[in-house]
Amino acid sequence: MSPTNSPGDSQAEPSLQALFQQADKIGKKRYHKLTPQDFEDYRQYDHWRYIGGDSECGSTEASKQWVKDHSDYHCPICEIAFRQPGHHRTIDHKLPRSQYPWLSLNFANLWVICQICNREKGERHWFEYEQYILTHHPDRFENLLPARPNQLIKNLRNDMPQI
Repeated sequence: MSPTNSPGDSQAEPSLQALFQQADKIGKKRYHKLTPQDFEDYRQYDHWRYIGGDSECGSTEASKQWVKDHSDYHCPICEIAFRQPGHHRTIDHKLPRSQYPWLSLNFANLWVICQICNREKGERHWFEYEQYILTHHPDRFENLLPARPNQLIKNLRNDMPQI
């Protein structure tokens, strides 16, 4: 299996790499035309996630409940229980918030992974992250497939304002 297409993908479907190239192109166009509303939406994530919008003040009850509702007992990537040291639950943006600020609070872009996997993923795009996993943790690659943000990337073009 190639890292660009999952089993069952039709030949007519664009590869994941092609989708990310498209998303990157759209993102670069959009990023330079951010609106005041985009910045407000970006800050809304901070206020949803952190008390008073300040990460030093802890998580809000709403974000804690979201994490509980959207996670199991183990990290979907490394499959280590969240109760293990260093593997506490964290909210991650599949498409990095720093590069796609208007997707900050798009819940299709969020998932719950452990702290160690979140640090390891960093600001990588999904395709880059898959390449990293294939190189460093090939046994974990199959764990990423269900979380691929294919539809989110495809929707980027439809959600874009005319620029």
